[in-house]
Amino acid sequence: MAKLARSTYDKKLFGICGGIANYFGWDATVVRLIFVIGTILGFGSFILIYFVLLFLMPND
Repeated sequence: MAKLARSTYDKKLFGICGGIANYFGWDATVVRLIFVIGTILGFGSFILIYFVLLFLMPND
């Protein structure tokens, strides 16, 4: 089973979306789009979630 961790090889900013995509077996672009759409529609709440995950998720 995959471990939820920030990706060191599939990252654009900090590897959060790449790590989530690796954990669920999805494409990282889909996860990034979910975060962008969630940020726009959620009035920035996904930015807060992203930074919380930055401190909680270990590196690969």
